[in-house]
Amino acid sequence: MINFQKKFKLSPQWLLTLLAVSGCLIAAAPTLTLAGSNSGLTIFSGVERKDILDYYLQYGGAPYQRDRYKLYISSKQLTQGASKFYISYPANFDGQFKTEQIEVRVKDKVIPLKNPVIWDKESRFLEINLAEPIPPKSKVEIVFSNVTNPNFGTYYFVADAMAAGDIPVRTYIGTWIISINR
Repeated sequence: MINFQKKFKLSPQWLLTLLAVSGCLIAAAPTLTLAGSNSGLTIFSGVERKDILDYYLQYGGAPYQRDRYKLYISSKQLTQGASKFYISYPANFDGQFKTEQIEVRVKDKVIPLKNPVIWDKESRFLEINLAEPIPPKSKVEIVFSNVTNPNFGTYYFVADAMAAGDIPVRTYIGTWIISINR
């Protein structure tokens, strides 16, 4: 029979080290599990760092599975407000959107839409026309529910907005670099 007390001395220093290591592992676990569902670190994308927008794939971003995309626009990027959003996506994106399940949120409040979301499949863009304009410097969350993910890969979703002021000017907001993997 093995005597564990002789092999492992339970000194206070050893217990403190064990406690510190286990605490770090427990704290890092949520971060490691979410790494595949958000924007993470992008090194060589062709998009300037200041133009990369954050996103979150609520159900992990598995190919050909249903997901909820939460596309974030920071207050720094929405300098002129918005009355419409245009989101274009690449030709190799073969996922499907449920346009009736697209929402725009500001401070957790759903902004009503003027008319249903327009999905132009041939030109590969979505047009979201807001019933009330979003003021400048607002933090926006665009939520696509029940998206059918495409095959694995990296997809660049480009966001433009129609300015909310008196002169409607379409401006580039940024790019979501969405990764579908596993």
